[in-house]
Amino acid sequence: MEKRLLIVFLMLGMVSLFADMAYEGGGSVTGSYMEFLGASALLTGLLSIPDFLSYFSRLVGGWVASKSASSFVYWGLVFIGYITNFSMPLLALAGRPELVILLVFVERIGKGLRGPVRDVILSEVTRGMGRGKGFGLHEVMDQAGAFIGPLCVSYALYISNNNYSYAFSLLTIPVIISLLCLSIAAVLYPKVEAAGGGSSGKSVLSRVFWVYAISSSLMMFGFMQWRSIISYYFRDVGIIPDYYIALLYTLAMGVDAIVALPMGLAYDRYGLKVISVAPVAALLIPAMILSNNIFAYILAAVFWGVFMGAYETIMRAAVADLVSAESRAYAYGIYSFLSGVSWMIGTMFMAYLLETFSFGIIVLSSVSEGLALILLVTLLGLKE
Repeated sequence: MEKRLLIVFLMLGMVSLFADMAYEGGGSVTGSYMEFLGASALLTGLLSIPDFLSYFSRLVGGWVASKSASSFVYWGLVFIGYITNFSMPLLALAGRPELVILLVFVERIGKGLRGPVRDVILSEVTRGMGRGKGFGLHEVMDQAGAFIGPLCVSYALYISNNNYSYAFSLLTIPVIISLLCLSIAAVLYPKVEAAGGGSSGKSVLSRVFWVYAISSSLMMFGFMQWRSIISYYFRDVGIIPDYYIALLYTLAMGVDAIVALPMGLAYDRYGLKVISVAPVAALLIPAMILSNNIFAYILAAVFWGVFMGAYETIMRAAVADLVSAESRAYAYGIYSFLSGVSWMIGTMFMAYLLETFSFGIIVLSSVSEGLALILLVTLLGLKE
């Protein structure tokens, strides 16, 4: 791997590290902040809609990039996406639940716009090291930020006696650093290979890709969201203090970082069968959360991190291997959109069940993750 590409890869990793400090730090307590401001569980559940918009904007960003023959457009989408991270420190000024939702809207849309294009650039600069290893290392750096951010927020809440405004305002620093690192990456890698010619992308998305995307969507449908379900439930039950909620999320992000690289290396060697770890981890989480046991909460955070480490590493790397280079931005957009819609709908179901029949969350997750496993086995058969 040539030195220039290695520096670009490292800069993109640093971008994700500092960006994650901001939006994962803020996201770790968004649900509890909503409860602090007096929001209901159903209103807090609306935080899943910004996540849907994030994935819809990924579809838009991927489509725009795939139609464009301009590297300027690719990098422009990435820059716009990371600039919206300023929404996280602006939560310090939000005194109403509606304003929190609006700011999360802005941040999630930006995250969606940059996602497919950034992954295309990553797939290019990691080609020489192996995509599983490359995406795994990127996920490690990503989750290092996701670990440090919530830890800082947890400490800020602890020393300030739950002063959320103080905690959120600290997130301005990592946002600025992430943009500086992104500028260096863009200067060193100005020409994106996938931008060499526009492509509709649709004609080359194979049956294998669609089975893969549906399996991924089912995994997300049954996966409990931390932001609007788990953190809200923790504060509502009241067994643990607010700063401990962020601390548990820090644990989840730490586990994510630890498993990401081994998962990536395993993918390079064994292929998609490694992803079977993800649905198994996801279906165990609801029973642990609803047990109202602190030790079970810790285990749930560990399994939450295992799922994210496997999902974010393997699933992203595999898209690049399943489609042609000129169709990757579009494919990443489609894949992310379907997963996002599924996660939004699943989260809304869980928010409803949380207030009416909480055991139903366990049933919903078990069925969804079981179907995802079946489709994954089918996918492995199609690839052989």
